[in-house]
Amino acid sequence: MDTKLEEIKALIKDSKRIVFLGGAGVSTASGIPDFRSPAGLYKIHSEYGVSYETMLSHTYFEYHTETFYDFYWKTMVAKNAKPNKAHIALANYEKAGHHIAIITQNIDGLHQEAGSKRVYEVHGSTKRYNCVDCGRHYDIDDIPNIGIPHCPECGGVIKPDVVLYEEPLNEDVVESALTELRFANFLIVGGTSLNVYPAAGMIDYFQGGHTLLINKEPTPRDSFFEYVIHDDVGKVLEELLS
Repeated sequence: MDTKLEEIKALIKDSKRIVFLGGAGVSTASGIPDFRSPAGLYKIHSEYGVSYETMLSHTYFEYHTETFYDFYWKTMVAKNAKPNKAHIALANYEKAGHHIAIITQNIDGLHQEAGSKRVYEVHGSTKRYNCVDCGRHYDIDDIPNIGIPHCPECGGVIKPDVVLYEEPLNEDVVESALTELRFANFLIVGGTSLNVYPAAGMIDYFQGGHTLLINKEPTPRDSFFEYVIHDDVGKVLEELLS
């Protein structure tokens, strides 16, 4: 490990409360495509003739539910994906008795699958579903992963517990995440372009001591951070949190 990583590792070790804020790049090694890279979802031609933002909007879900779900099952749900080095390193650090909170923009549930307990999913999760009529909750294994799922209790349409375009973030999740940021003394941001707001703006609530960005590509907020490493987030986290 080089001198810079040794220095960061020592600072992390001395930090009592750590927050990790992660984006799509955390899960690409698990086979889940991100949005903005050359191989991301935004660069792939859509067979549906509308943008991804439109496909993933609340309006489209309401008025084109069948097409929404056809797209959703094909591109947004990775039921067989497994946690990678990044998820495992974070989970193992928490298991070792450290206070580390994870704020994730991802909807794949892989942090929890790896064993992390203190996880704030600001965009929701493809693992959870709710009936739009009666409000009954379902897990992904409770519903057919094809076509439009309907509630067996009332017959209503079931919606993913995912924040769609035009929908607000969950206030309780956001406030809990911001509280973690306010009281943390080390902030690690990884695998995100820091282009997606309001999630990207959360870093401004950090009032602690040290900051680290791990991302393969430069971001508009690189200058915010004390340390910047342009490398694979899983590889770096594995070294820093071992």
